[in-house]
Amino acid sequence: MAASPSATISPSPPPASRKLTPRAGCTTESPLIRRLLIAVALAFIGLVLLLPLAAVFAEAFKRGADIYFAALAEPDALAAIRLTLITALIVVPLNTIFGIAAAWCLTKFAFRGKQWLITLIDLPFSVSPVIAGFLFILLFGAHGWFGSWLAAHDVQIVFALPGIVLATLFVTFPFVAREIIPIMQAQGTLEEEAAATLGAKGWRMFRHITLPNIKWGLLYGIIICNARAMGEFGAVSVVSGHIRGETNTLPLHVEILYNEYQFSAAFASASLLAALALLTLAAKQWLERTRA
Repeated sequence: MAASPSATISPSPPPASRKLTPRAGCTTESPLIRRLLIAVALAFIGLVLLLPLAAVFAEAFKRGADIYFAALAEPDALAAIRLTLITALIVVPLNTIFGIAAAWCLTKFAFRGKQWLITLIDLPFSVSPVIAGFLFILLFGAHGWFGSWLAAHDVQIVFALPGIVLATLFVTFPFVAREIIPIMQAQGTLEEEAAATLGAKGWRMFRHITLPNIKWGLLYGIIICNARAMGEFGAVSVVSGHIRGETNTLPLHVEILYNEYQFSAAFASASLLAALALLTLAAKQWLERTRA
């Protein structure tokens, strides 16, 4: 008897068991298109980012290293650097505490008005820093809402360090919170709940469970916050009063020198801010590699 076709022909494997040949890339564009897009991106970065940074350092050292370091050693420059560092040393820890508290509140608890709080955290991203500075003038200026009370008690906020700190706080406070909120949302609450059933208290749970899970995002947020605090111009320019040697931060000092046609000194001070930007990028890259 002749064998039936079904007995002689082996069945084909199911589609799920077939091996697919992996593609070299995740897109269908030709190599020419990919190279063109990469070239456009590199050209844009070089034109907008690398070329201006190189020009700043070239102009800063154009008249020699002696002129460069002499410009940074001037009393007004040292005062601007000192004020910038003091402002960052005050603002960054406060923003770190606020960011952790806000992230913990938004990701671990459910309450009415939660979405409004998230919106308020994002508010400085949409408000111009100059407008933020004017808000503090409206509140604490000589003719502001609390101006007469502050004058009666001899409290100086505007045109002094407190006003600079408040303006910088307003501009920079979303950075830490916005870096760790998504991480804590992805983390969930299961680990904390398990620790609570074992008798762990809030602070111990934070140190041993929450903090290790958010440490890389927290460090990145601190780095970005510090860079923005040192480089803030608009809000600080409004509340500082531009008092040389007293209320001028480093960005304001650069503007004054440039307006006075002291280009070598202006670019020397600007190179410090450019170096800060490069250090921020290097720290970001190091954090990403370490985390990976």
